[in-house]
Amino acid sequence: MVEPVVARLRSGMSYTIDTARTAYLDLLKRCLVNWLYHDTEHEALVRFRDYALVRRRPFDRKGRENGRDYSIQAHTLVGFKRLENIQHCVETVVRDGIAGDLIETGVWRGGACIFMRGILKAHGVTDRTVWLADSFEGLPKPNAENYPADKGNRLHTYEELAVSLEAVKDLFARYDLLDEQVKFLKGWFRDTLADAPIDALAVFRLDGDLYESTMDALVNLYDRVSPGGFIIVDDYGAYEYCRQAVHDFRAERGINDMIHEVDWTCVYWRKI
Repeated sequence: MVEPVVARLRSGMSYTIDTARTAYLDLLKRCLVNWLYHDTEHEALVRFRDYALVRRRPFDRKGRENGRDYSIQAHTLVGFKRLENIQHCVETVVRDGIAGDLIETGVWRGGACIFMRGILKAHGVTDRTVWLADSFEGLPKPNAENYPADKGNRLHTYEELAVSLEAVKDLFARYDLLDEQVKFLKGWFRDTLADAPIDALAVFRLDGDLYESTMDALVNLYDRVSPGGFIIVDDYGAYEYCRQAVHDFRAERGINDMIHEVDWTCVYWRKI
Protein backbone atom coordinates (compact mmCIF):
# COMPACT_ATOMS: atom_id res chain seq x y z
CA MET A 1 0.00 0.00 0.00
CA VAL A 2 1.71 3.19 -1.21
CA GLU A 3 -0.52 5.82 0.38
CA PRO A 4 -0.01 4.78 4.04
CA VAL A 5 3.75 4.70 3.49
CA VAL A 6 3.72 8.16 1.94
CA ALA A 7 1.53 9.40 4.78
CA ARG A 8 3.97 8.04 7.36
CA LEU A 9 6.91 9.63 5.55
CA ARG A 10 5.12 12.94 5.40
CA SER A 11 4.23 12.68 9.06
CA GLY A 12 7.86 12.00 9.95
CA MET A 13 9.04 14.88 7.79
CA SER A 14 6.57 17.24 9.47
CA TYR A 15 7.76 16.11 12.88
CA THR A 16 11.38 16.71 11.90
CA ILE A 17 10.65 20.20 10.55
CA ASP A 18 8.64 21.14 13.64
CA THR A 19 11.39 19.85 15.92
CA ALA A 20 14.09 21.74 14.01
CA ARG A 21 12.00 24.93 14.05
CA THR A 22 11.44 24.67 17.81
CA ALA A 23 15.13 24.00 18.44
CA TYR A 24 16.20 26.96 16.28
CA LEU A 25 13.85 29.41 17.97
CA ASP A 26 14.77 28.17 21.43
CA LEU A 27 18.48 28.56 20.67
CA LEU A 28 17.83 32.00 19.19
CA LYS A 29 16.13 33.08 22.43
CA ARG A 30 19.04 31.76 24.50
CA CYS A 31 21.55 33.66 22.38
CA LEU A 32 19.61 36.92 22.44
CA VAL A 33 19.31 37.06 26.25
CA ASN A 34 22.92 35.83 26.75
CA TRP A 35 21.76 32.65 28.48
CA LEU A 36 24.58 30.50 27.10
CA TYR A 37 27.51 31.88 29.10
CA HIS A 38 26.01 32.33 32.55
CA ASP A 39 28.72 30.30 34.30
CA THR A 40 30.83 33.47 34.64
CA GLU A 41 30.18 36.94 35.95
CA HIS A 42 29.07 39.46 33.38
CA GLU A 43 28.59 43.16 33.00
CA ALA A 44 24.96 43.90 33.79
CA LEU A 45 22.85 46.89 32.91
CA VAL A 46 20.78 47.57 36.02
CA ARG A 47 17.67 49.71 35.75
CA PHE A 48 15.60 51.05 38.61
CA ARG A 49 12.88 53.44 37.59
CA ASP A 50 14.79 56.20 35.79
CA TYR A 51 18.23 55.11 36.85
CA ALA A 52 20.64 52.85 35.00
CA LEU A 53 24.18 51.74 35.69
CA VAL A 54 26.63 49.05 34.70
CA ARG A 55 28.08 46.70 37.30
CA ARG A 56 29.45 43.21 37.75
CA ARG A 57 26.94 40.64 38.90
CA PRO A 58 26.39 36.87 38.68
CA PHE A 59 23.88 35.25 36.37
CA ASP A 60 20.33 35.29 37.76
CA ARG A 61 18.25 32.56 36.12
CA LYS A 62 14.86 33.75 37.35
CA GLY A 63 15.76 37.36 36.65
CA ARG A 64 16.80 36.53 33.09
CA GLU A 65 13.51 34.69 32.52
CA ASN A 66 11.51 37.67 33.77
CA GLY A 67 13.58 40.43 32.18
CA ARG A 68 15.01 41.75 35.44
CA ASP A 69 18.62 40.62 34.95
CA TYR A 70 20.04 43.01 32.38
CA SER A 71 23.20 41.63 30.79
CA ILE A 72 25.17 44.31 28.97
CA GLN A 73 26.45 41.57 26.63
CA ALA A 74 22.91 40.48 25.72
CA HIS A 75 21.28 41.56 22.47
CA THR A 76 17.96 42.25 24.19
CA LEU A 77 16.93 43.17 27.72
CA VAL A 78 13.43 41.72 27.56
CA GLY A 79 14.06 38.25 29.02
CA PHE A 80 12.61 34.87 28.10
CA LYS A 81 8.97 35.48 28.94
CA ARG A 82 8.71 38.52 26.69
CA LEU A 83 10.44 36.69 23.85
CA GLU A 84 7.95 33.85 24.30
CA ASN A 85 5.15 36.42 24.15
CA ILE A 86 6.54 37.75 20.87
CA GLN A 87 6.66 34.20 19.54
CA HIS A 88 3.07 33.56 20.62
CA CYS A 89 1.82 36.74 18.95
CA VAL A 90 3.75 36.32 15.70
CA GLU A 91 2.89 32.64 15.31
CA THR A 92 -0.76 33.37 16.09
CA VAL A 93 -1.13 36.05 13.40
CA VAL A 94 0.65 33.80 10.89
CA ARG A 95 -1.58 30.85 11.75
CA ASP A 96 -4.77 32.96 11.71
CA GLY A 97 -3.87 34.85 8.54
CA ILE A 98 -4.01 38.28 10.19
CA ALA A 99 -2.79 40.80 7.63
CA GLY A 100 0.15 43.05 8.29
CA ASP A 101 3.80 43.53 9.12
CA LEU A 102 5.58 43.52 12.48
CA ILE A 103 7.08 46.58 14.18
CA GLU A 104 8.88 47.56 17.34
CA THR A 105 9.06 51.22 18.32
CA GLY A 106 12.20 51.54 20.42
CA VAL A 107 14.62 48.72 19.63
CA TRP A 108 17.90 49.20 21.59
CA ARG A 109 20.21 46.59 19.98
CA GLY A 110 17.37 45.13 17.94
CA GLY A 111 17.18 41.76 19.69
CA ALA A 112 13.39 41.55 19.87
CA CYS A 113 13.15 42.36 16.17
CA ILE A 114 15.88 39.86 15.33
CA PHE A 115 13.68 37.30 17.04
CA MET A 116 10.63 38.45 15.04
CA ARG A 117 12.59 38.00 11.82
CA GLY A 118 13.83 34.62 13.01
CA ILE A 119 10.27 33.46 13.64
CA LEU A 120 9.22 34.47 10.13
CA LYS A 121 12.23 32.67 8.67
CA ALA A 122 11.57 29.53 10.72
CA HIS A 123 8.00 29.42 9.39
CA GLY A 124 8.96 30.23 5.81
CA VAL A 125 7.01 33.51 5.81
CA THR A 126 8.18 35.75 2.99
CA ASP A 127 5.36 38.30 2.66
CA ARG A 128 5.79 40.20 5.93
CA THR A 129 8.31 42.87 6.92
CA VAL A 130 9.88 43.53 10.32
CA TRP A 131 10.14 47.29 10.94
CA LEU A 132 12.53 48.85 13.46
CA ALA A 133 11.63 52.40 14.53
CA ASP A 134 14.19 54.18 16.67
CA SER A 135 16.26 57.33 16.87
CA PHE A 136 19.34 55.07 17.12
CA GLU A 137 20.66 57.89 19.32
CA GLY A 138 19.00 57.06 22.64
CA LEU A 139 15.86 58.53 24.18
CA PRO A 140 14.61 62.09 23.59
CA LYS A 141 14.84 64.77 26.24
CA PRO A 142 11.51 65.04 28.06
CA ASN A 143 9.15 67.70 26.75
CA ALA A 144 7.58 68.57 30.10
CA GLU A 145 5.55 71.44 28.66
CA ASN A 146 3.59 69.22 26.29
CA TYR A 147 3.94 65.99 28.26
CA PRO A 148 4.02 66.80 32.00
CA ALA A 149 4.11 63.11 32.88
CA ASP A 150 7.70 62.93 31.55
CA LYS A 151 8.97 65.77 33.74
CA GLY A 152 12.26 64.94 35.43
CA ASN A 153 12.91 61.85 33.34
CA ARG A 154 16.65 61.25 32.86
CA LEU A 155 16.73 58.27 30.49
CA HIS A 156 18.07 60.49 27.71
CA THR A 157 21.32 60.89 29.66
CA TYR A 158 22.26 57.20 29.61
CA GLU A 159 24.69 56.53 26.81
CA GLU A 160 24.31 52.73 27.10
CA LEU A 161 20.75 53.09 25.79
CA ALA A 162 21.96 54.68 22.53
CA VAL A 163 22.83 52.11 19.86
CA SER A 164 23.61 53.21 16.31
CA LEU A 165 21.75 52.03 13.22
CA GLU A 166 25.00 50.54 11.91
CA ALA A 167 25.45 48.50 15.10
CA VAL A 168 21.90 47.14 14.89
CA LYS A 169 22.32 46.21 11.23
CA ASP A 170 25.60 44.49 12.07
CA LEU A 171 23.88 42.43 14.75
CA PHE A 172 21.15 41.35 12.32
CA ALA A 173 23.86 40.32 9.88
CA ARG A 174 25.63 38.25 12.53
CA TYR A 175 22.44 36.23 12.94
CA ASP A 176 22.17 36.00 9.12
CA LEU A 177 18.81 37.78 9.32
CA LEU A 178 19.52 41.10 7.59
CA ASP A 179 17.59 41.01 4.32
CA GLU A 180 14.83 42.72 2.36
CA GLN A 181 12.26 41.75 5.02
CA VAL A 182 13.92 44.05 7.56
CA LYS A 183 13.42 47.80 7.30
CA PHE A 184 14.43 50.73 9.48
CA LEU A 185 12.74 54.01 10.43
CA LYS A 186 15.44 56.27 11.83
CA GLY A 187 14.46 59.35 13.80
CA TRP A 188 12.18 60.52 16.60
CA PHE A 189 8.76 58.89 16.48
CA ARG A 190 7.05 62.25 16.08
CA ASP A 191 8.95 62.70 12.81
CA THR A 192 8.90 59.21 11.31
CA LEU A 193 5.78 57.27 12.22
CA ALA A 194 3.00 59.38 10.69
CA ASP A 195 4.37 58.96 7.17
CA ALA A 196 5.86 55.50 7.61
CA PRO A 197 5.15 53.42 4.46
CA ILE A 198 3.27 50.75 6.40
CA ASP A 199 -0.19 49.75 5.23
CA ALA A 200 -1.09 47.24 7.92
CA LEU A 201 0.39 45.80 11.11
CA ALA A 202 -0.24 42.42 12.68
CA VAL A 203 2.11 42.82 15.67
CA PHE A 204 2.85 46.25 17.16
CA ARG A 205 5.39 46.24 20.00
CA LEU A 206 6.07 49.45 21.92
CA ASP A 207 9.28 49.97 23.90
CA GLY A 208 9.69 53.74 23.96
CA ASP A 209 9.56 54.13 27.76
CA LEU A 210 8.30 57.74 27.87
CA TYR A 211 4.74 59.07 27.79
CA GLU A 212 5.56 61.07 24.67
CA SER A 213 7.16 58.15 22.82
CA THR A 214 4.37 55.77 23.79
CA MET A 215 1.66 58.21 22.76
CA ASP A 216 3.39 59.09 19.48
CA ALA A 217 3.55 55.41 18.57
CA LEU A 218 -0.06 54.71 19.51
CA VAL A 219 -1.50 57.78 17.79
CA ASN A 220 0.34 57.15 14.54
CA LEU A 221 0.23 53.36 14.27
CA TYR A 222 -2.70 51.92 16.23
CA ASP A 223 -5.21 52.39 13.42
CA ARG A 224 -2.98 50.35 11.13
CA VAL A 225 -3.19 47.28 13.36
CA SER A 226 -5.48 44.75 11.72
CA PRO A 227 -8.38 43.28 13.68
CA GLY A 228 -6.96 40.22 15.38
CA GLY A 229 -3.51 41.83 15.60
CA PHE A 230 -1.55 42.31 18.82
CA ILE A 231 -0.35 45.38 20.71
CA ILE A 232 2.51 44.73 23.15
CA VAL A 233 3.71 47.37 25.64
CA ASP A 234 7.09 46.57 27.15
CA ASP A 235 7.34 49.27 29.85
CA TYR A 236 3.76 49.31 31.12
CA GLY A 237 4.68 48.12 34.61
CA ALA A 238 8.13 49.68 34.85
CA TYR A 239 7.23 53.29 34.16
CA GLU A 240 4.15 55.12 35.38
CA TYR A 241 4.33 57.62 32.51
CA CYS A 242 4.23 54.80 29.93
CA ARG A 243 1.26 53.21 31.69
CA GLN A 244 -0.51 56.58 31.86
CA ALA A 245 -0.06 57.06 28.11
CA VAL A 246 -1.61 53.65 27.42
CA HIS A 247 -4.56 54.37 29.70
CA ASP A 248 -5.11 57.85 28.26
CA PHE A 249 -5.03 56.56 24.69
CA ARG A 250 -7.36 53.66 25.39
CA ALA A 251 -9.78 55.95 27.22
CA GLU A 252 -9.78 58.52 24.41
CA ARG A 253 -10.43 55.82 21.84
CA GLY A 254 -12.88 53.78 23.89
CA ILE A 255 -10.69 50.68 23.71
CA ASN A 256 -11.85 47.94 26.06
CA ASP A 257 -9.86 44.97 24.77
CA MET A 258 -8.59 42.98 27.74
CA ILE A 259 -5.01 43.68 28.84
CA HIS A 260 -2.96 40.57 29.65
CA GLU A 261 0.22 40.47 31.74
CA VAL A 262 3.38 38.89 30.32
CA ASP A 263 5.68 39.48 33.28
CA TRP A 264 6.26 42.16 35.91
CA THR A 265 6.26 44.99 33.35
CA CYS A 266 5.12 43.85 29.89
CA VAL A 267 1.45 43.62 28.85
CA TYR A 268 -0.41 43.00 25.61
CA TRP A 269 -3.87 42.94 24.13
CA ARG A 270 -5.45 41.66 20.97
CA LYS A 271 -7.33 44.13 18.84
CA ILE A 272 -10.96 43.15 18.31
